[in-house]
Amino acid sequence: MTSVSPKYTINSEENNTTKNIGRKILLWVAVVLITIFCLAPVMWQLLTSFKTKEAIEEVPTAYFTLSLTWKHYIDLFSRRPFWLYILNSAFVSFVSTTLALAVGAPAAYALARLRPWGGKVILAAILIVTLFPGILLFLGLLEIIQWLHLGNNYLALIIPYTAINLPLTILVLRSFFEQLPKDLEDSARIDGYNTVQMLVHILLPMTIPALVTTGILTFIFAWNEFIFALTFITRESMKTIPVAAAQLGGASSYEIPYGSIAAATVVGTFPLVILVLFFQRKIVQGLTAGAVKG
Repeated sequence: MTSVSPKYTINSEENNTTKNIGRKILLWVAVVLITIFCLAPVMWQLLTSFKTKEAIEEVPTAYFTLSLTWKHYIDLFSRRPFWLYILNSAFVSFVSTTLALAVGAPAAYALARLRPWGGKVILAAILIVTLFPGILLFLGLLEIIQWLHLGNNYLALIIPYTAINLPLTILVLRSFFEQLPKDLEDSARIDGYNTVQMLVHILLPMTIPALVTTGILTFIFAWNEFIFALTFITRESMKTIPVAAAQLGGASSYEIPYGSIAAATVVGTFPLVILVLFFQRKIVQGLTAGAVKG
Protein backbone atom coordinates (compact mmCIF):
# COMPACT_ATOMS: atom_id res chain seq x y z
CA MET A 1 0.00 0.00 0.00
CA THR A 2 1.17 3.53 -0.76
CA SER A 3 1.03 6.04 2.02
CA VAL A 4 0.33 9.73 1.46
CA SER A 5 2.87 12.06 2.94
CA PRO A 6 1.45 14.44 5.58
CA LYS A 7 3.50 17.23 4.04
CA TYR A 8 1.89 16.61 0.64
CA THR A 9 -1.57 16.67 2.21
CA ILE A 10 -0.88 20.00 3.94
CA ASN A 11 0.43 21.54 0.71
CA SER A 12 -2.64 20.33 -1.19
CA GLU A 13 -4.98 21.88 1.38
CA GLU A 14 -3.04 25.15 1.24
CA ASN A 15 -3.29 25.21 -2.56
CA ASN A 16 -7.05 24.60 -2.43
CA THR A 17 -7.44 27.36 0.16
CA THR A 18 -5.41 29.75 -2.01
CA LYS A 19 -7.52 28.91 -5.07
CA ASN A 20 -10.75 29.49 -3.14
CA ILE A 21 -9.51 32.85 -1.88
CA GLY A 22 -8.44 33.81 -5.39
CA ARG A 23 -11.84 32.88 -6.80
CA LYS A 24 -13.64 34.93 -4.14
CA ILE A 25 -11.42 37.94 -4.84
CA LEU A 26 -12.07 37.67 -8.58
CA LEU A 27 -15.80 37.30 -7.94
CA TRP A 28 -15.95 40.42 -5.78
CA VAL A 29 -13.84 42.39 -8.25
CA ALA A 30 -16.24 41.37 -11.04
CA VAL A 31 -19.26 42.33 -8.89
CA VAL A 32 -17.76 45.75 -8.10
CA LEU A 33 -16.89 46.45 -11.75
CA ILE A 34 -20.35 45.44 -12.96
CA THR A 35 -21.98 47.57 -10.26
CA ILE A 36 -19.87 50.60 -11.22
CA PHE A 37 -20.65 50.04 -14.90
CA CYS A 38 -24.42 49.90 -14.20
CA LEU A 39 -24.56 52.79 -11.73
CA ALA A 40 -22.18 55.17 -13.53
CA PRO A 41 -24.90 56.80 -15.73
CA VAL A 42 -27.17 57.15 -12.71
CA MET A 43 -24.44 58.78 -10.63
CA TRP A 44 -23.55 61.12 -13.51
CA GLN A 45 -27.20 62.18 -13.77
CA LEU A 46 -27.46 62.70 -10.01
CA LEU A 47 -24.26 64.74 -9.79
CA THR A 48 -25.24 66.81 -12.83
CA SER A 49 -28.45 67.84 -11.07
CA PHE A 50 -26.34 69.46 -8.32
CA LYS A 51 -23.73 71.14 -10.53
CA THR A 52 -23.83 74.83 -11.26
CA LYS A 53 -24.54 76.01 -14.77
CA GLU A 54 -20.95 77.18 -15.16
CA ALA A 55 -19.54 73.80 -14.09
CA ILE A 56 -21.77 71.96 -16.55
CA GLU A 57 -20.82 74.26 -19.44
CA GLU A 58 -17.12 74.03 -18.61
CA VAL A 59 -16.80 70.22 -18.59
CA PRO A 60 -20.22 68.59 -19.23
CA THR A 61 -18.89 65.02 -18.87
CA ALA A 62 -16.94 65.59 -15.63
CA TYR A 63 -18.19 63.56 -12.70
CA PHE A 64 -17.05 65.56 -9.70
CA THR A 65 -16.88 69.27 -9.06
CA LEU A 66 -16.74 71.56 -6.05
CA SER A 67 -19.40 73.88 -7.48
CA LEU A 68 -22.65 72.39 -6.17
CA THR A 69 -26.07 74.00 -5.92
CA TRP A 70 -29.76 73.29 -5.25
CA LYS A 71 -30.81 75.86 -7.87
CA HIS A 72 -31.96 73.33 -10.46
CA TYR A 73 -34.36 71.69 -7.98
CA ILE A 74 -35.64 75.05 -6.74
CA ASP A 75 -36.27 76.26 -10.31
CA LEU A 76 -37.95 72.97 -11.13
CA PHE A 77 -40.72 73.57 -8.59
CA SER A 78 -40.84 77.38 -8.68
CA ARG A 79 -41.11 77.92 -12.42
CA ARG A 80 -43.42 75.00 -13.22
CA PRO A 81 -46.04 73.05 -11.22
CA PHE A 82 -43.85 69.96 -10.92
CA TRP A 83 -45.68 68.73 -7.82
CA LEU A 84 -48.81 68.59 -9.96
CA TYR A 85 -47.02 66.49 -12.57
CA ILE A 86 -45.96 64.05 -9.85
CA LEU A 87 -49.53 63.78 -8.59
CA ASN A 88 -50.80 63.22 -12.14
CA SER A 89 -48.33 60.40 -12.73
CA ALA A 90 -49.09 58.86 -9.34
CA PHE A 91 -52.85 58.97 -9.92
CA VAL A 92 -52.73 57.48 -13.41
CA SER A 93 -50.23 54.79 -12.39
CA PHE A 94 -52.09 53.81 -9.21
CA VAL A 95 -55.50 53.58 -10.86
CA SER A 96 -54.26 51.64 -13.89
CA THR A 97 -52.32 49.24 -11.64
CA THR A 98 -55.35 48.68 -9.41
CA LEU A 99 -57.60 48.00 -12.40
CA ALA A 100 -55.07 45.63 -13.98
CA LEU A 101 -54.87 43.58 -10.78
CA ALA A 102 -58.63 43.71 -10.17
CA VAL A 103 -59.39 42.42 -13.66
CA GLY A 104 -56.34 40.20 -14.12
CA ALA A 105 -56.63 38.22 -10.85
CA PRO A 106 -60.13 36.78 -11.52
CA ALA A 107 -59.22 36.12 -15.16
CA ALA A 108 -56.05 34.31 -14.13
CA TYR A 109 -57.94 32.21 -11.58
CA ALA A 110 -60.59 31.30 -14.15
CA LEU A 111 -57.95 30.16 -16.66
CA ALA A 112 -56.02 28.22 -14.01
CA ARG A 113 -58.83 26.50 -12.11
CA LEU A 114 -62.25 26.88 -13.72
CA ARG A 115 -61.07 25.73 -17.15
CA PRO A 116 -63.62 27.72 -19.22
CA TRP A 117 -64.64 26.64 -22.71
CA GLY A 118 -62.04 27.95 -25.15
CA GLY A 119 -59.55 28.57 -22.35
CA LYS A 120 -56.59 27.39 -24.42
CA VAL A 121 -57.56 29.70 -27.25
CA ILE A 122 -57.84 32.62 -24.81
CA LEU A 123 -54.45 31.79 -23.31
CA ALA A 124 -52.88 31.55 -26.77
CA ALA A 125 -54.36 34.93 -27.68
CA ILE A 126 -52.91 36.46 -24.50
CA LEU A 127 -49.49 35.03 -25.32
CA ILE A 128 -49.67 36.40 -28.86
CA VAL A 129 -50.62 39.87 -27.58
CA THR A 130 -47.54 39.96 -25.36
CA LEU A 131 -45.32 39.53 -28.44
CA PHE A 132 -46.29 42.92 -29.88
CA PRO A 133 -45.16 46.26 -28.40
CA GLY A 134 -47.81 48.70 -27.24
CA ILE A 135 -46.69 51.33 -29.75
CA LEU A 136 -48.38 49.30 -32.50
CA LEU A 137 -51.71 50.25 -30.90
CA PHE A 138 -50.97 53.96 -31.13
CA LEU A 139 -52.91 54.90 -34.27
CA GLY A 140 -55.90 52.73 -33.35
CA LEU A 141 -56.00 54.18 -29.84
CA LEU A 142 -55.75 57.69 -31.24
CA GLU A 143 -58.86 57.08 -33.36
CA ILE A 144 -60.73 55.63 -30.38
CA ILE A 145 -59.72 58.53 -28.12
CA GLN A 146 -60.95 61.03 -30.70
CA TRP A 147 -64.19 59.13 -31.27
CA LEU A 148 -64.95 58.92 -27.53
CA HIS A 149 -63.80 62.53 -26.92
CA LEU A 150 -61.37 61.43 -24.21
CA GLY A 151 -58.63 63.87 -25.11
CA ASN A 152 -57.24 65.67 -22.04
CA ASN A 153 -58.90 63.08 -19.83
CA TYR A 154 -57.12 60.75 -17.43
CA LEU A 155 -59.13 57.84 -18.86
CA ALA A 156 -57.21 58.30 -22.11
CA LEU A 157 -54.15 57.01 -20.24
CA ILE A 158 -55.70 54.74 -17.63
CA ILE A 159 -57.58 52.52 -20.09
CA PRO A 160 -54.63 51.85 -22.46
CA TYR A 161 -52.21 51.30 -19.57
CA THR A 162 -54.57 48.80 -17.98
CA ALA A 163 -55.16 46.94 -21.24
CA ILE A 164 -51.47 46.76 -22.15
CA ASN A 165 -50.51 45.37 -18.73
CA LEU A 166 -53.36 42.85 -18.46
CA PRO A 167 -51.62 40.04 -20.40
CA LEU A 168 -48.57 40.11 -18.13
CA THR A 169 -50.76 40.23 -15.04
CA ILE A 170 -52.87 37.27 -16.17
CA LEU A 171 -49.89 35.11 -17.14
CA VAL A 172 -47.98 35.68 -13.89
CA LEU A 173 -50.98 35.20 -11.60
CA ARG A 174 -52.17 32.16 -13.55
CA SER A 175 -48.88 30.38 -12.89
CA PHE A 176 -49.25 31.13 -9.18
CA PHE A 177 -52.82 29.87 -8.99
CA GLU A 178 -51.80 26.63 -10.71
CA GLN A 179 -49.17 26.00 -8.02
CA LEU A 180 -51.61 26.34 -5.12
CA PRO A 181 -52.91 23.00 -3.74
CA LYS A 182 -56.48 22.19 -4.69
CA ASP A 183 -57.13 20.88 -1.19
CA LEU A 184 -57.45 24.48 -0.02
CA GLU A 185 -60.27 25.12 -2.44
CA ASP A 186 -62.01 21.86 -1.55
CA SER A 187 -61.84 22.70 2.16
CA ALA A 188 -63.14 26.22 1.51
CA ARG A 189 -66.11 24.90 -0.45
CA ILE A 190 -66.92 22.50 2.37
CA ASP A 191 -66.86 25.48 4.77
CA GLY A 192 -69.42 27.26 2.59
CA TYR A 193 -67.23 29.65 0.61
CA ASN A 194 -68.35 30.49 -2.89
CA THR A 195 -65.87 31.16 -5.70
CA VAL A 196 -65.61 34.91 -5.10
CA GLN A 197 -65.21 34.58 -1.33
CA MET A 198 -62.62 31.84 -1.75
CA LEU A 199 -60.65 33.97 -4.21
CA VAL A 200 -60.72 37.11 -2.07
CA HIS A 201 -60.26 35.67 1.41
CA ILE A 202 -58.07 32.61 0.83
CA LEU A 203 -56.27 32.53 -2.53
CA LEU A 204 -55.33 36.17 -3.10
CA PRO A 205 -53.58 36.56 0.29
CA MET A 206 -51.42 33.58 -0.68
CA THR A 207 -50.41 35.21 -3.97
CA ILE A 208 -49.27 38.54 -2.49
CA PRO A 209 -45.71 38.19 -3.90
CA ALA A 210 -47.13 37.77 -7.41
CA LEU A 211 -49.57 40.65 -6.90
CA VAL A 212 -46.77 42.92 -5.68
CA THR A 213 -44.44 41.93 -8.54
CA THR A 214 -46.97 42.44 -11.31
CA GLY A 215 -48.34 45.55 -9.62
CA ILE A 216 -44.93 47.22 -9.46
CA LEU A 217 -44.13 46.31 -13.07
CA THR A 218 -47.47 47.79 -14.13
CA PHE A 219 -46.89 50.89 -12.00
CA ILE A 220 -43.41 51.46 -13.44
CA PHE A 221 -44.71 51.13 -17.01
CA ALA A 222 -47.51 53.63 -16.39
CA TRP A 223 -45.16 56.00 -14.58
CA ASN A 224 -42.55 56.03 -17.37
CA GLU A 225 -44.82 55.86 -20.44
CA PHE A 226 -44.25 58.80 -22.78
CA ILE A 227 -45.84 58.50 -26.25
CA PHE A 228 -49.47 58.10 -25.16
CA ALA A 229 -49.13 60.76 -22.45
CA LEU A 230 -47.57 63.20 -24.91
CA THR A 231 -50.29 62.71 -27.55
CA PHE A 232 -53.49 62.23 -25.56
CA ILE A 233 -52.83 64.91 -22.91
CA THR A 234 -52.06 68.47 -24.02
CA ARG A 235 -53.42 70.43 -21.06
CA GLU A 236 -50.54 71.73 -18.93
CA SER A 237 -52.18 70.90 -15.60
CA MET A 238 -52.69 67.23 -16.60
CA LYS A 239 -49.24 66.35 -17.92
CA THR A 240 -47.21 63.51 -16.42
CA ILE A 241 -43.56 63.57 -15.33
CA PRO A 242 -41.96 62.11 -18.51
CA VAL A 243 -43.73 64.66 -20.73
CA ALA A 244 -42.99 67.57 -18.38
CA ALA A 245 -39.31 66.60 -18.14
CA ALA A 246 -38.98 66.27 -21.92
CA GLN A 247 -40.49 69.74 -22.45
CA LEU A 248 -38.12 71.57 -20.14
CA GLY A 249 -36.51 74.44 -22.04
CA GLY A 250 -33.66 76.85 -21.51
CA ALA A 251 -33.47 80.60 -21.74
CA SER A 252 -33.22 80.32 -25.53
CA SER A 253 -33.84 77.71 -28.19
CA TYR A 254 -30.07 77.10 -28.41
CA GLU A 255 -29.62 76.33 -24.72
CA ILE A 256 -30.04 72.81 -23.32
CA PRO A 257 -30.87 72.91 -19.58
CA TYR A 258 -28.81 69.89 -18.54
CA GLY A 259 -29.13 70.70 -14.84
CA SER A 260 -32.90 71.09 -14.88
CA ILE A 261 -33.39 67.95 -16.98
CA ALA A 262 -31.13 65.97 -14.64
CA ALA A 263 -33.04 67.26 -11.61
CA ALA A 264 -36.36 66.34 -13.25
CA THR A 265 -35.20 62.80 -13.97
CA VAL A 266 -33.93 62.38 -10.42
CA VAL A 267 -37.24 63.60 -8.97
CA GLY A 268 -39.17 61.35 -11.35
CA THR A 269 -37.07 58.29 -10.54
CA PHE A 270 -36.89 58.72 -6.76
CA PRO A 271 -40.47 57.48 -6.02
CA LEU A 272 -39.83 54.33 -8.07
CA VAL A 273 -36.59 53.63 -6.20
CA ILE A 274 -38.36 53.99 -2.85
CA LEU A 275 -41.19 51.74 -4.05
CA VAL A 276 -38.84 48.98 -5.21
CA LEU A 277 -36.72 49.15 -2.04
CA PHE A 278 -39.82 48.96 0.14
CA PHE A 279 -41.20 45.87 -1.64
CA GLN A 280 -37.89 44.26 -2.63
CA ARG A 281 -38.50 41.05 -0.64
CA LYS A 282 -41.93 40.54 -2.15
CA ILE A 283 -40.52 41.23 -5.62
CA VAL A 284 -37.82 38.60 -5.19
CA GLN A 285 -40.38 36.09 -3.89
CA GLY A 286 -42.68 36.80 -6.82
CA LEU A 287 -39.92 36.45 -9.42
CA THR A 288 -38.40 33.28 -7.96
CA ALA A 289 -41.55 31.43 -6.83
CA GLY A 290 -42.18 28.41 -9.00
CA ALA A 291 -38.76 28.57 -10.62
CA VAL A 292 -37.83 25.26 -9.00
CA LYS A 293 -40.41 22.58 -8.43
CA GLY A 294 -39.67 19.65 -6.14
